[in-house]
Amino acid sequence: MTSQKKPFISAREAIFQLILNAVVFVFYGYSRHNPQFEEYEYVFFLNYAVGALIINYWLLPSYIYTKKHLLFSVYFIVIVVAMMLMEEFVLEKIYFPDTRGQHFFALGNLLNMLPIIAILSGFKFAWDALGKQKEVEELKDTVKESELQFLKSQINPHFLFNNLNNLYAHAIENSPQTPTIILELSAVMRYMLYDCQANYVSLSKEIEHLSNFINLNNLQIEGRGVVNFEMPKLTQDHRIAPLILIVFVENAFKHSSSSQTEDIEISIALEVSPQGELRFTCINSYMDQTNTQDINSGIGLENVRKRLQLLYPNAHTLDIVKSKNQYEVKLKMDLNH
Repeated sequence: MTSQKKPFISAREAIFQLILNAVVFVFYGYSRHNPQFEEYEYVFFLNYAVGALIINYWLLPSYIYTKKHLLFSVYFIVIVVAMMLMEEFVLEKIYFPDTRGQHFFALGNLLNMLPIIAILSGFKFAWDALGKQKEVEELKDTVKESELQFLKSQINPHFLFNNLNNLYAHAIENSPQTPTIILELSAVMRYMLYDCQANYVSLSKEIEHLSNFINLNNLQIEGRGVVNFEMPKLTQDHRIAPLILIVFVENAFKHSSSSQTEDIEISIALEVSPQGELRFTCINSYMDQTNTQDINSGIGLENVRKRLQLLYPNAHTLDIVKSKNQYEVKLKMDLNH
């Protein structure tokens, strides 16, 4: 497999440089007293443009961008002196043999030369800076996308591990609910594997998936408590990052069922304002004297915190309150972010 070498200069940049040089030449050579461009003006400007070309595509990348400022200064002076000598001892001898060619006027030539070099090199430096900034932004987006995909990939194994344990327990007992669990699990996994691969999905689809997930986990309660789910009435279908709300619901079932044998209470409410603000509340009971040290930790909760920070920066609030026998999650999200 062969790798393509990056071109010395892109077509877009070449066109930009041609236009820039043409504009600068117009300002350099135009005179109200003599609106026509003379041949010597083209040649003298070409001398400046070649010097600027060397500075822009050799000195800048080789010494400025690598922070070799002393070497840059030395070579810059060498190039400027070479341009001055070319103008004094060659060009002026050809075009002004009886006037300017008779004298060595370095200061005047330097004053003509430096503004043009400064403009051409300044625009090149700005072009490179904008290109570098674009590369940095693209790199940030790539890193962000990779992190999101990694975080999302953690959810499926985490969810599958918990529910396979539940399915195994029912299968061992020859529970008549085993086929129902398999069907519910199949529907949930189908959504997680195929429908929610994008960064954002339809809110109505996510709510439907959440409802199926609650039905699946409600089978674990088996008359040991009550599960309430207040579904919103959507006036319009917004989009939401998938598999965020489900983490809190999964934690609620896990901690309630593992710490209590009866009187389990889980209340889940979801509201969406017409303006696109989502308000999610999940409250579950648990027994404080049982081992619940990991109630604020675990892959799922840490995962969802990071995804919220990446996908909804400054557009969400997450409050988690743990009391003696109750665990409450309150999440607000701006779906228009």
